Amino acid sequence: MNRESYMPAAILRLPRSRGFTLIEVMIVVAIVGILAAIALPAYGDYVRRSKIVEATSNLSDMRTRMEQFFLDNRTYLNGAACGVADRSLASFAFACAPTGGQNWTITATGKSTNGMGGFVYTLNQNNVRATTGTSWTVTSATCWVVKKDGTCG
Repeated sequence: MNRESYMPAAILRLPRSRGFTLIEVMIVVAIVGILAAIALPAYGDYVRRSKIVEATSNLSDMRTRMEQFFLDNRTYLNGAACGVADRSLASFAFACAPTGGQNWTITATGKSTNGMGGFVYTLNQNNVRATTGTSWTVTSATCWVVKKDGTCG
């Protein structure tokens, strides 16, 4: 008798592991590429929208501080400022321009170093919110545009 006749049949039939074929690897790479092509632009817009919220909330905060300054001093003028210090965040720079003692406009301008170049939001003493520039080429004279489709926030 030979040695193979004494071994169990399950041991004799074990398949050999060969790994992945080239076509299987290519299919996986193609699927990952398609998913990345869809996900990365959507993620970029999501990050951009979060930076816009940072700008609009700071504009509203500056407006509240300016109204408090006006209540205390009966004017918005404080040298060349509007009663509050201009701010500068990572993605936006803020500036206030007083026009007379009763009027002002705050402008938030996006910094191109953080992908927000072209975005400009304004707010005035009458609480008129305007979008004068975006990288999406959508603007509005009556609201802050926060999404690519022109949705106001």
